[in-house]
Amino acid sequence: MTKSQLVTLIAQQLKLTRKDADAAVDTIFDSIASSLEAGRRVELRGFGCFGLKERRERAGRNPKTGESVAVEAKRVMYFKTGKALKERVDNGAM
Repeated sequence: MTKSQLVTLIAQQLKLTRKDADAAVDTIFDSIASSLEAGRRVELRGFGCFGLKERRERAGRNPKTGESVAVEAKRVMYFKTGKALKERVDNGAM
């Protein structure tokens, strides 16, 4: 599902204009992004959790030359599926 499809679905189900549904989806996505940017975890009960993990600086290797390369420390985003969503997907599997 794309963002456009999500906006259309929300507009139809809640009987909103497409413009209002688009604003609601943008607000939700911006709120999630702002929280992650500030280093806070975002938990949507029954759906999942977005969070950040800190990766330390490490020595990597250039696969083409085999040369050692320094990889800088960074924050990596992750998503952990919620129990209800996981069960729903597992039960709906082929």
